[in-house]
Amino acid sequence: MTNLFNYIERQSPIHRLTGASKLVCLLTWSLAAMSGFHTPLLAVLTVVSLILFKVSKIKLKDIRFMLGFTMVFMLLNNLLIFLFSPEHGVSIYGSRTVLFHIAGPYVVTAEQLFYHLNVALKYTCTIPIVLLFVCTTNPSEFAASLNRIGVSYRISYAVALSLRYIPDIQREYADISQAQQARGIELSKKASLISRLKNVSGILIPLILSSMERIDTISNAMELRGFGKSPKRTWYSGRPFSKGDWIAMTLCIGLLIFSFILTIVNGGRYFNPFI
Repeated sequence: MTNLFNYIERQSPIHRLTGASKLVCLLTWSLAAMSGFHTPLLAVLTVVSLILFKVSKIKLKDIRFMLGFTMVFMLLNNLLIFLFSPEHGVSIYGSRTVLFHIAGPYVVTAEQLFYHLNVALKYTCTIPIVLLFVCTTNPSEFAASLNRIGVSYRISYAVALSLRYIPDIQREYADISQAQQARGIELSKKASLISRLKNVSGILIPLILSSMERIDTISNAMELRGFGKSPKRTWYSGRPFSKGDWIAMTLCIGLLIFSFILTIVNGGRYFNPFI
């Protein structure tokens, strides 16, 4: 079964950070990457994100589906940008260096290719960090960390339940899929794509019904135990911030400040090598 957005337990420095500090790092890192199109900074962030991924000991096979999905989405995004605005890079960088002509208004320019490179770098420097956050953060510990920094424990617990529920849905989907295939419904590559899509849609109704039943069971259990009655609660998985947490948050906040300073010094959000 393919794991999507699932906690993967490993012994690594990334896993030892608290959920709240990893959330702060994720937000500041993403803002630093998305606030501008500074190519050197994006390239450095891409390399660092890959190094952090190696440090976390998360294997490529653990997340290959999400990486493949991200690559397809990135290619589609770049393709649509070119189809609807083939000279968007020209308008941004203020110059026009034609490489070759395709047809009609579609002309490949160096400026447009450079813009597409920046878009791709934004994906490659943020997606690994998002996957790191999801794969290295225990949902219960993350909820406790959120509550510790001031988030309501009701909201924190709802986030933890959501993260825990995703693997349950995957297992439920796999069980229903295997049951359907045992009844002769073809879901493998032997069937045509249209046939597979039609057969997969038949899994959705029992999956939704089983999910609704599970939600009802959980909500009743929480209500019977008086969840939400008290203004505060204790956490079994709660951990205080360590030295590593403070260092990680300081570095990521410093990165965000540096990206803002870089934008001011550069006079805009775009790094322009064509000047």
